[in-house]
Amino acid sequence: MEQPKKMAIIATKGTLDWAYPPLILSSTAAALGYEVQVFCTFYGLALLRKDLSGIRISPLANPAMPMPVPMPVLVQALPGMEAMATMMMKNKMKSKGVASLDELRSLCLEADVKFIACQMTVDLFEFKPEEFIDGIEFGGATTFLDFAGSADITLYI
Repeated sequence: MEQPKKMAIIATKGTLDWAYPPLILSSTAAALGYEVQVFCTFYGLALLRKDLSGIRISPLANPAMPMPVPMPVLVQALPGMEAMATMMMKNKMKSKGVASLDELRSLCLEADVKFIACQMTVDLFEFKPEEFIDGIEFGGATTFLDFAGSADITLYI
């Protein structure tokens, strides 16, 4: 029997716009029969926390972000603009039928995508294991590299 293709993803970002790519790619690959592992380190750990409500998008330093009206950088830096941009993006995604982060993450878990929380980063930020969802593994780089070394596709996001 032929071995399934493998996809290894390193997720390092914890903002709304950077949370979608690893979840979309891993759920799609798993649906296509790939064996998938996602190593979440530094801010990418946000993808594995129970509460995803703190994941936001910032219009600041995001020059390619399409805005309904042109907005000067100074306005983007005002208090409340990040919350507004996050709300607008989530509403836009919902109106276009894009799955939420919770839904995508659940799809990944149902499809047996293996999530690894970087133990060094968990320790560094003093997170507690109970802050994370069930069904993930805590491990170091060697845990992930054992898999990534034989992966057909390796992505750094």
